[in-house]
Amino acid sequence: SPGLLNPERLKALDTWLTKNNVKLTQVNGQRRYGGPPEVWDGPPPGDRCEVFISQIPRDAYEDLLIPLFSSVGPLWEFRLMMNFSGQNRGFAYAKYGTPALAGSAIHLLNGYMLEPGGRLNVRRSTEKHHLCIGELPLTTRREDLMQVALHGLTEGVEGVSLKSGPGIVGTSAVVSFSSHHAASMAKKVLVEAFKKNFALTVSIKWQSSVKPSKEEQASSQKRPKSILPCPTQPPRRPSNTPQPRVLPPRLVRPPPIPPGFCKAVGGPITTQPPHAPCLSSSAHGPQVAMEPMALLLGLCEVFGGGQPLCELHYSHAGPEGYLYFRYRVRVPKLATPFTGLVTVLPGPCMMAMMEEARRAMAQQVLQALQKP
Repeated sequence: SPGLLNPERLKALDTWLTKNNVKLTQVNGQRRYGGPPEVWDGPPPGDRCEVFISQIPRDAYEDLLIPLFSSVGPLWEFRLMMNFSGQNRGFAYAKYGTPALAGSAIHLLNGYMLEPGGRLNVRRSTEKHHLCIGELPLTTRREDLMQVALHGLTEGVEGVSLKSGPGIVGTSAVVSFSSHHAASMAKKVLVEAFKKNFALTVSIKWQSSVKPSKEEQASSQKRPKSILPCPTQPPRRPSNTPQPRVLPPRLVRPPPIPPGFCKAVGGPITTQPPHAPCLSSSAHGPQVAMEPMALLLGLCEVFGGGQPLCELHYSHAGPEGYLYFRYRVRVPKLATPFTGLVTVLPGPCMMAMMEEARRAMAQQVLQALQKP
């Protein structure tokens, strides 16, 4: 019902779509972007280029998800599953141009905190192209199945093979499709279609799966299978990850810098606090003293406050184009944690924006610690 929807989130989505001229197509319970987008200049993706995203907050939409997953690399397609109320169903699919980029999305964004208390689950999509139709009559012929049963009932059929024998009830047919999406759509409709058109009760299940390539197997052995990014640190981009050829829609044209905001971080310019400790280190050099986070850590250590515990996560994008991050910093010796929002200018990747947000967060906490 409309009462379940968040009007602010819907307005933010509409503003983002209009501002960036993004087109979404809704069909069969899902909302689709791209396939390919207008700016795509590479070949169509092959197998293992798609990731499955689950545990998405129900009022999170494409204005949050597409820029996040585009920060890894250009998206061929993004599909968000929707229900009749207008909420998403908690899961989506993102398809990249190469298996390597899909692997990077899993490595960088699995465990990403989109809102407090919830982390995205990102893993490789099954990308299965084959369905097994079971319990067909023994007299079923391949030609009849192709020309009569499947023609007009579904799309993307590329081939059919029949099998029968011990352990098989009647005859089974293995149907190959042009894509995982086409096979998924067929899986939803074929049971009812056979019952309605031919008075047959059949079973439908996925058949086999595509094995990872030797290159991907070797790559997966070199790094941990799943790394959850620390809430206070941005996801790390592997040095050999291909850089995006195009920026996410929100990052194409950054807004002008308003007066009173520094270039790197969209927050008030702050100076070094008085009586701040001088943190020198032979490993990092004297410039460490100028870093807000280093100043915060040093200040808490000098005054016996204990090491601050920081939480930082992306909140939303404002209508003016700036990105907002929400933070919570708890100093063990203080009863009340520091909370607030920082505003960051759009940047070339999520890692850079998270780092700038951390600096702005540290600046705000330093200012609060100096107040009498």
